[in-house]
Amino acid sequence: MSATAAPSLTEAVTGIAAGAHVTGAHWLGERAALSLGDGAVLLVEAGGETRRVAAHPEGGILVAAADGRRLVTGGDDGRIAVTTADGATDTLATATGHAWIDALALHPDGAVAFAAGKRVTARDAKGRERLHEAPSSVRGLAFAPKGYRLALAHYNGATLWYPNLDATPEALSWKGSHIDVTWSPDGRFVVTTMQENALHGWRLQPDRGHMRMSGYPAKVRSFAWSADGQWLATSGAEAAIVWPFDTKEGPTGKQPRECGVRPARVSRVTFHPRAPVLAVGYEDGCILLVRFTDASELLVRPAVRGSGVTALAWDGRGDHLVFGCADGQAGLLTLPR
Repeated sequence: MSATAAPSLTEAVTGIAAGAHVTGAHWLGERAALSLGDGAVLLVEAGGETRRVAAHPEGGILVAAADGRRLVTGGDDGRIAVTTADGATDTLATATGHAWIDALALHPDGAVAFAAGKRVTARDAKGRERLHEAPSSVRGLAFAPKGYRLALAHYNGATLWYPNLDATPEALSWKGSHIDVTWSPDGRFVVTTMQENALHGWRLQPDRGHMRMSGYPAKVRSFAWSADGQWLATSGAEAAIVWPFDTKEGPTGKQPRECGVRPARVSRVTFHPRAPVLAVGYEDGCILLVRFTDASELLVRPAVRGSGVTALAWDGRGDHLVFGCADGQAGLLTLPR
């Protein structure tokens, strides 16, 4: 089904003028939080009212993560800033030499990890810091779903590190440049995106086996796990490519599903937190909702020239979807009840 033929939810979208390139979208309770390339955080109420917070007044925001209570951002000013739903913002940490923050991750207990070049800093919930020097610049960070363990993506593979233990970090090797990293929700798989237009994965249980997911026409810039942890959706093609992880072998020997096929590359994906619905954003500005059970589509936003989708996020209940674009446009979808 094409975007023009899809039933429409466009009238349920409230337009938002973000005013700068949107680098990330998150939720702080009932408020959406958009991180912007000009260093600001835009807080958005359910009705579309906005409040602008100068989280990085001397630089742009490169990376962001949120835990529902706070938005943590890293910028080209070398700072890690924390912004809360009431608009308060403060500096949590500063990288040595004010180096750019390349990657950021949050732990459910309040811990934060960030990377600047090869150096990774893990700061636990009590403020205690541990450092790790990676073999090359770290581009991606992710905390394991259980325990205090970090996955680091870098050149020639990934590293698994326990910051609070003296044990030697475990190397997961695969030649090439690894850009970002994610754990499966059950902790059985680690998957990286690569410079070579592919994904690479490792089965941590039972055999440390490799999983190669290739064939993308472009780099994978966005990925998302389904609520049940059985599917991994990815960008990088003219459809959302969704890999099965419902068995102990993961996607090995299996073909992915393709959702939302259109004549434009997918730029962002995010699964609904409760229902089998995937939100898909495209480089031409279009946004679709795809129901996973029957592949039916709903149009959220038609294509808008020069307004590629750069950020998508559902709220915790799945009632609202916030999006942001490269040209500073944004919007808030409220699903009809």
